[in-house]
Amino acid sequence: MRRRRQSQDDLHNKERWLISYADFITLLFAFFVVMYSVSSVNEGKYKVLSETLTGVFNAPQRSFQPIAVGDQPQRAAVTESEDVIAPAVTEAPRNDEQDTRERSDDLRDMADQLALEFDDLINRGVVTLETNERWLALNLPDSLLFGSGDAEPHYDSFEVIEKIARVLRDRDNAVKVEGFTDNQPIRTTRFPSNWELSAARAAAVVRMLGMEGIEPERLAAVGYGQHQPVARNDTEEGRRRNRRVVLLISRDASIRGVMR
Repeated sequence: MRRRRQSQDDLHNKERWLISYADFITLLFAFFVVMYSVSSVNEGKYKVLSETLTGVFNAPQRSFQPIAVGDQPQRAAVTESEDVIAPAVTEAPRNDEQDTRERSDDLRDMADQLALEFDDLINRGVVTLETNERWLALNLPDSLLFGSGDAEPHYDSFEVIEKIARVLRDRDNAVKVEGFTDNQPIRTTRFPSNWELSAARAAAVVRMLGMEGIEPERLAAVGYGQHQPVARNDTEEGRRRNRRVVLLISRDASIRGVMR
């Protein structure tokens, strides 16, 4: 009986284990190579690696700012490399003496301007202007602003206040308006005494200055009634001089510090 001849496929199937065996040997060789490499690691490099990993895992947690949604201006991101401390801005020390000198010069300039505005009235003795280093006083007769026994400004008073406002505008000097009367008694529904009349006249001038653009925080109104006369009240001329409104313009900006 003839022996059956082995086919090429049968031989191939019987030798397939060699492929698996070769793969196993290759993997085993790679395993020993890796083990040898690990056992030969340089101790210095291992220490550096260990410290690096420790620093990473122990670093403080950082948080990121959320991005605002909308038409917000973009701000440049600051990186850690830009850790630069900006120098503190220090204001130059103020020279109080120089500031006082400049304000005194400015006050004299205002006095010169007022003298030009009221040149004719000053020459006629109707208006007087007094000045020193701390303040200037513009003395206006009541007839230039008000009617007799009244605190309602008449038509000509607006031109007077406009001239004063032109000098005071765009400055910060404090202005105290003082009202005065003579000793003639007044007793009306609106003004029970000269106190109310003098205060109402001062307040009316303050109100008019405010209408001309002078800041209200710079202004104050005071009424003295008949109790601060500059002349005797037993003559008509003396009483006329006592009925007045005085604008006291300070060198400084503080209204509470305006003193004569």
